Amino acid sequence: MAFLIEFWRFLRVRKKYWLFPIIATLLLLGGLLLLVEGSAVAPFIYTLF
Repeated sequence: MAFLIEFWRFLRVRKKYWLFPIIATLLLLGGLLLLVEGSAVAPFIYTLF
């Protein structure tokens, strides 16, 4: 959790707000792939890519 707080402070200080949507999207896609790994939904997810 401390990493996220420090990262948010870095984004605020350096005015790198444009990085937040990119990182959030990557985290969501990574989480989605972890959740559907080995499930019956996996073939449908793979068609999106």
